[in-house]
Amino acid sequence: RQSLDLFEEIKKLKKEKNAVILAHYYQIGDIQDIADYIGDSLGLSQQAAKTDANMIAFAGVHFMAETAKILNPHKKVVLPDLRAGCSLAEGCPPKEFAEFKAAHPDHLVITYINCSAEIKALSDIICTSSNAVQIVNSLPKDQKIIFAPDKNLGAYVAKQTGRDLVLWNGACMVHEIFSQQRILKLKDQNPGAKILAHPECEEPILALANFIGSTTAILNYAKKDDAQTYICLLYTSPSPRDS
Repeated sequence: RQSLDLFEEIKKLKKEKNAVILAHYYQIGDIQDIADYIGDSLGLSQQAAKTDANMIAFAGVHFMAETAKILNPHKKVVLPDLRAGCSLAEGCPPKEFAEFKAAHPDHLVITYINCSAEIKALSDIICTSSNAVQIVNSLPKDQKIIFAPDKNLGAYVAKQTGRDLVLWNGACMVHEIFSQQRILKLKDQNPGAKILAHPECEEPILALANFIGSTTAILNYAKKDDAQTYICLLYTSPSPRDS
């Protein structure tokens, strides 16, 4: 029996349905290889807005596919695995967040793009880890702000901007399991390594980092930097320069 060439079959289906495949950086190599575009939440959202394909296959989690649908209401958006959830998004239920928002009626609501469509609908501004600091800095100093759903990213933004933000108590469980002791041990084993961290990590972890930024910013930093070894603290699959 002849084996099925999945790569070729996917290419045929893409052509037949005029589909485009968007894949997050954290996908495994085979998925990245078959994708039309690879990126972080911001980059993929931008590609979703630009595409002229009839169908978008989003190799990511629920909130990413929802965002693509919001930007392309007349296109079909499919999610290969309906179980692909996000602990950060799931940790901010719409009913509870609406009550939280109502308790702070004079606050502007800024939410990180890593949230559900229902939470986005309750928000005034949607940000990414790339532009959150810039957005907060653009607002009047006396503007009161709720930042959700990631308390770690919110704390980082508050520190960078000097603003007093009201934070929703949510976090990505993946970024919260990084061990400070384990990182220091890795650093001891690799004395020349640089630590690169995503701002969803907790503050004690960020304090160890040589560079803090979004997934794309971390990749760009590694491409331009002259170090040979990196300890990467983000939720993604290995890239050629990861060590």
